[in-house]
Amino acid sequence: MSRLPAKTIWLAVGLMIISINLRPAIVAVSPLLTEIQATFGLSGAGVGLLSTLPLLCFGLLAPLAPRLVHRFGSGAVLLGCLFTLLAGVLVRSLPTLAGLFSGTLLIGIGVAIANVLMPGILKQDFPGHIGIMTGLYTMMLSGGAALAAGTTVPLYRVLGKNWHLAVGLWALPVALAIVLWLPSRALGRRTTAFDQRRPISGLWRSSVAWSLTIFMGLQSLEFYATVTWLPTIFRDRGTPSETAGFLLALVSIVGMLGAFVAPWIAHKMTDQRLGVAIGAVAMALAIAGLLVDPHHLDVLWAVLLGWGQGSSIGLALMMMVVRASSRDEAMALSGMAQGLGYLIASVGPVLVGALFDFSHGWSVPLIVLLVLLGFQAIAGDYAARDRTVGSALAKV
Repeated sequence: MSRLPAKTIWLAVGLMIISINLRPAIVAVSPLLTEIQATFGLSGAGVGLLSTLPLLCFGLLAPLAPRLVHRFGSGAVLLGCLFTLLAGVLVRSLPTLAGLFSGTLLIGIGVAIANVLMPGILKQDFPGHIGIMTGLYTMMLSGGAALAAGTTVPLYRVLGKNWHLAVGLWALPVALAIVLWLPSRALGRRTTAFDQRRPISGLWRSSVAWSLTIFMGLQSLEFYATVTWLPTIFRDRGTPSETAGFLLALVSIVGMLGAFVAPWIAHKMTDQRLGVAIGAVAMALAIAGLLVDPHHLDVLWAVLLGWGQGSSIGLALMMMVVRASSRDEAMALSGMAQGLGYLIASVGPVLVGALFDFSHGWSVPLIVLLVLLGFQAIAGDYAARDRTVGSALAKV
């Protein structure tokens, strides 16, 4: 591998700082859903909608990201994402139902645009280090989620059981990221040669792009459904809230390891099918374990779930880069896979909440997640084969 110049290293550091802020604002509410639900009298489906709003933003706004980069440059757009995220965290901490949902919407907008930019930036600025940079990026995503999951409940107790303050404190690391990113914003160049129409028109005819989109969508559905409801599942079965928060943090910590290791190793292999299979099996064992025995082996289920989810998102993001033949195609593929994928994922939290309301238990929702996991494995196996979107289209 070639040695990176100093400005590229600085760019990498800046991107990692941004990445670690892209999940805490979303994950922080999960350990406190019971308190939030009690404050506003929300139903299970209503709580699921709270977690679904960011995912709808991820899906609906993904196509805008390449156009914004073309006009303003990736550095300036990422800075705008951070300011939007900061505003969302502050508004959501207000003690009103309107603030809760409008702040969540702003958080979704800020994170949605940043999500799509990353694969294209990695393709352009780190072409010889795609595996390790994708691993670092996804590790930071999982690391931020782990930090939020593990510390939100202790913060809530220290702050006099005020959940508004507990979730509002996550504005501080976002503000720090803004300060640290300011020197880097000029490093993101405008993409004056970007032609969005050509690569996107081809993607709609690509079985590779569609399989990757389905894989991205279903693994995200599994992730956000379990992140939203896992602490509640444990708490409803007698686990103390601190322990439930610890288990969610453990999922994120192990996910951080899987998100780093899986793309790093898979990039050295001919294709990524083995990694996809291992991730799916780990998640299946974890969900089955939660279904039949959530207490005695809860740490094991958390570890398996974390590895399966972390490795899956890491491989999905890496495949957006390696399945593309250029930066423009990578960004377009990222927009399609994350846009439509997160629309698929947005069903997850609401679906699980509605199934719980309907069945008055967690068995039916967990069985449905197991069935969807099978489709995730099939789509992932197809997407993980060694070929690019362009080469597959050439054979059509």
